[in-house]
Amino acid sequence: MSIIDASPPDTEPGAPPPESSTPEEPTRRRNGLYPLAMRLHFYAGVFIAPFILIAAITGALYAISPTLESIVSRDLLQVDPSDAPKPLSEQINAAVATQPNLALVAVAPAPGSQDTTRVIFSDPSLGESERRAVFVNPYTAQPVGDSVVYGSSGALPMRTWIDQLHRDLHLGEPGRIYSELAASWLWIIALGGLVLWFRRVRSRRNRNSAGWLLVPDRSQGGRGRRLNWHGAVGVWILPVVLLLSATGMTWSTYAGENITELRQQLSWTTPAVSTALPGADPQSPAPAASGDHHHGGGPEMPAPADPSHRIAQVDRVYDVARANGVTEAVEISVPAEPGKAFAVKERRMPGVYTVDAVAVEGATGTVTDKLAYADWPLMAKLTNWGIQFHMGLMFGLLNQLLLLVVMIGLITVIVRGYLMWWNRRPTRDGSRIAMGRAPRRGVLRKTSPWLAVPLVATALVVGWFVPLVGLSLLAFLTIDLVIGLVGRVRATS
Repeated sequence: MSIIDASPPDTEPGAPPPESSTPEEPTRRRNGLYPLAMRLHFYAGVFIAPFILIAAITGALYAISPTLESIVSRDLLQVDPSDAPKPLSEQINAAVATQPNLALVAVAPAPGSQDTTRVIFSDPSLGESERRAVFVNPYTAQPVGDSVVYGSSGALPMRTWIDQLHRDLHLGEPGRIYSELAASWLWIIALGGLVLWFRRVRSRRNRNSAGWLLVPDRSQGGRGRRLNWHGAVGVWILPVVLLLSATGMTWSTYAGENITELRQQLSWTTPAVSTALPGADPQSPAPAASGDHHHGGGPEMPAPADPSHRIAQVDRVYDVARANGVTEAVEISVPAEPGKAFAVKERRMPGVYTVDAVAVEGATGTVTDKLAYADWPLMAKLTNWGIQFHMGLMFGLLNQLLLLVVMIGLITVIVRGYLMWWNRRPTRDGSRIAMGRAPRRGVLRKTSPWLAVPLVATALVVGWFVPLVGLSLLAFLTIDLVIGLVGRVRATS
């Protein structure tokens, strides 16, 4: 998915590729995608692959961060099972006693027999999407510690640090350009590489079956061997790479804004239950959960007007929610105003594929609103599943290991691409610092209008919708023109 060679398979390593091997070859290629894909793949590989390489390295660490967190923070997250758990209200009161100056905003009951309960507070000293959680042993109602948690999955500091490394290299908003550039170009480079690999496989004798796309030709050595493994591994990881690219763009700054606007126009946005009680303001959706990875957080909630009264209602609210189908691990948002209901929403947890939610009136236990995941728009469901997969939470450890393997595969593809680029450099003049040559010029002018016009139109649309692709594509064209002009000047001098 990085840099690939334009020279025929029988070209000697280090030798510059011929412009054409036979007089018929330019005509045969004129109407094909191959020359255009080759040149775009080359430039994008040379200039964009470093960003993708960084994203792959940090992404490999990000993929296994949930498991690392469970090991490093075991003392906060897990306890030894005992008798029946204490009432949820008793656990909350114990946590509130340790943080009397902070506003109680939510509670996440222990999802398993060995898990702790999280009592969550709004802390004005923390950053965006961050809250403070007190972890309580559900069997003794004794706090075992507290920590800052981030996002809807409640990531602890180590996982948050890895998340932000993958997101922006800890450089803040300017650093997000790197990850958006990588995500925006990854699918283009990957699909361009597929076009090139498909043509190369078809050129093999008696190997026109699609299955040969997955098999490297191990009969070759040197650069040819690298090229075959470059293409085969790229095809192996292609489906996951495309999914990661798509979900990465939804979290980006510039393309993400366009994607959000498109989702709103097509009614693909994520729905939420209303916490307004009958007769109150109907425009009161449940508080948005803080985001993960590239998402911003929801609005901070003030403290309940009568905390002890609200805490006493939590047990009833939790039982009613479970009786109404919200049976997975949940976060219960504690309302701050008298005219609001509790919002009970399923959390993003490994192996949980739904996000059912209900709103419950604390005083009576009446369900005032209900939102089943089955009623979400299809695209909202797919987006949620994609985000969970990207975060390594959809299939638990299996999901994380798959992402880790794919990231390692992507790293090897990029490294092999750069090795082939280095081997392409001209060495007959004795130079050791010359760089690999780009594929031949003028392919767009020689392409049939029936293919060139749709391609240019598509490039304009993609460049507008994904701004960093458009800007970098203009930069590639400028570089290409400058190289062409310099070559002509040298040829005439």
